[in-house]
Amino acid sequence: MRVPNIPTYNICGLSDEPGSSSDFMADRFEAYLAAHTHLKFPHRHSFFHLVYFSDVAGSHSIDFVDFDAKPGQIYFMNPGQVHSWNFMGLPKGYIINFSEAFLQQFLSNTRYLDQFGFFNSLPEKQVVSIPAEKQPAILGIFQAILDESHLADEFSQDKIRTLLLQLLYGVSRTVPKEKITTLNNYNSLLFKNFQALIDQHFLSKKLVRDYAAMLYVTPNHLNALSKDVTGRSAGELIRDRILLEAKRMLINEHYNISEIAYSLNFEDNSYFTKFFKKYEGLTPQDFRKRAIAL
Repeated sequence: MRVPNIPTYNICGLSDEPGSSSDFMADRFEAYLAAHTHLKFPHRHSFFHLVYFSDVAGSHSIDFVDFDAKPGQIYFMNPGQVHSWNFMGLPKGYIINFSEAFLQQFLSNTRYLDQFGFFNSLPEKQVVSIPAEKQPAILGIFQAILDESHLADEFSQDKIRTLLLQLLYGVSRTVPKEKITTLNNYNSLLFKNFQALIDQHFLSKKLVRDYAAMLYVTPNHLNALSKDVTGRSAGELIRDRILLEAKRMLINEHYNISEIAYSLNFEDNSYFTKFFKKYEGLTPQDFRKRAIAL
């Protein structure tokens, strides 16, 4: 099996500052993009990635879901997600990159980020449009974080952490209440564990009952929980993860279709092609041609 050619970047590799932190960086988006023009192509990060657009035209893709980039939007991306963008002109805004450890060093609850819906790896929930009247306050926090990152004294890291949390709270409060799914602690943890298990086992376990057994719940309970959180059944989430991995492999021209089918544990190329076309509306070959042409 060949090595995938979707690059994965860490924070140090994207920072131009000497002796930069491996856990955090902030920058103006226009400067960041000018220094890293290659990032318009599909790539991954090993960290959490926030982008705020104050002025933009074009599109942004997160795990092959396309969005029209608009001023006042914030994009939240998790480690490992594939994303790319296609801008018209030079966009303006801010970026923040931080590792999982950056906040864990500061908080006793290591799963603190789980409470924010925009960090749940569902692209449609990872884009938040900030109301016009709230934008000055959000912009102020981004600028304060950037200013603090340039001070680099003994208080800077903790001050940045408090500002980052303030930013997450502020954005979360702008999300309409009808878009927020309120779960008790048990169900919130259960759903996060389900997502983690899918990521670990989607190649070998494709039935809801397999995951329900690992989580010590019934398949019906897992389905109901998935629908409450995402609007999709547990089985659809498992299937979507298989399709996502297929897409990630298809944009790598080094893999042929048979290799991809084998890697995803399909019996043969024909079965994989039928599966992919049923849910995506086009064959794997056609998806590859379209993706590479973009």
